[in-house]
Amino acid sequence: MESTKLIVSQSGPLYGTVRIQGAKNSVLKLMAATLLCEGEHLIRNVPEITDVAIMSELLSSMGSKVTWKTPNTLSICTPATKDLIPVASYELVDKMRASIVVLGPLMARMKRAQVSLPGGDDFGHRPIDMHLDALSHLGCTFSVSHGYVSGVCEELIGQDIVLEFPSHTATDNVLMASVLADSVTTIDNAAREPEVCDLVAMLQEMGAKVEGAGTSHLRVIGTKSLTPADHEVIPDRVEAATFICAVGVLGGEVQLDGARNDHMDMLVRKMRKMGVDITENSSGLLVRSDGSVRATDVSTLPYPGVATDYKPMIVAVLSVSDGVSIVTENLFSGRFRYIDELRRMAADIRTEGHHVIVRGVNRLSGAPIKAPDIRAGAALVIAALVAEGQSEISGVAHIDRGYERLDEKLRALGASIERE
Repeated sequence: MESTKLIVSQSGPLYGTVRIQGAKNSVLKLMAATLLCEGEHLIRNVPEITDVAIMSELLSSMGSKVTWKTPNTLSICTPATKDLIPVASYELVDKMRASIVVLGPLMARMKRAQVSLPGGDDFGHRPIDMHLDALSHLGCTFSVSHGYVSGVCEELIGQDIVLEFPSHTATDNVLMASVLADSVTTIDNAAREPEVCDLVAMLQEMGAKVEGAGTSHLRVIGTKSLTPADHEVIPDRVEAATFICAVGVLGGEVQLDGARNDHMDMLVRKMRKMGVDITENSSGLLVRSDGSVRATDVSTLPYPGVATDYKPMIVAVLSVSDGVSIVTENLFSGRFRYIDELRRMAADIRTEGHHVIVRGVNRLSGAPIKAPDIRAGAALVIAALVAEGQSEISGVAHIDRGYERLDEKLRALGASIERE
């Protein structure tokens, strides 16, 4: 039973500098990509978060040797094909949905895989049918029984694949499978996220031939073998967004070292509309605010639109804004479970289908609250920092899955937040 809690009190403006961690939504796929070839891979700028520990455990269970070479640098030694175990167990996959991305590289390298159906964050059904359908086009055959997906193939043959939705993880899975396929694979309606581009960059370092990163059309010329990579993870745009939102409602001036405006252009535009001053400089982004924010309407969309991962933090900010906002969730059903927790803090929010109507209030009030997932947890931290009195946040393990010492970083900027 988890006993860790965050004790958060109303805080004043934030001042200082934060170094943005490596991207959680990238590093897990990069770790999976090491399955594609034997040898020692080095991944740098890796955040020390629970999800990295889970993926490390998963790769270790398959025969890889995963060690911290230095702080934030992972060494992953992938064994020869004969020593690789192509099984991803329920115990590990259940902890993290992103584990499904081992399926593509296992099918490419081993021609067989057994992967548990994914678990992870609790915000609606996210079927893996799209992954299986796309991989089937390359020549894989799948069966599902006893909670596991089992796949086999004689040989992967390049094909023209059209994804029915620009899914980030489906794109990653097909991409990793196709780099070792025979002939040419095209992926249309591919995800365009910076994290997909990061995976392409690492695959190219390994010797893969991939064209079109950052566009909705990827072209992969299959190769027979790859070599280990030495790769640095891009900065985490969702962590950067979290600090932008915190400064937005609390006020102050914070330098986000490493944050990239070109990875979060739409969010930066929205936050400026809300009254937050964000300036790009040689080190990253400088964020300034007087703590008062204006209402605005927001819709989540596939990249380059506003990411669904940003939405809980945006809702927390809008809950104390001047006016009424409508936030629309176009990607995942059920991702409103933190709304009840914000209501416990006296936020005036109601949901209608996939819309949230947020009527800004003058102040929130501290309360005992629980984080239902990673980004909702961060949103509740932001809300608690602006709320009168004290809040006690449980479910901290969710926050630790995606953020490297979020409480310590906020405390260094002047926030009143303690881990109990």
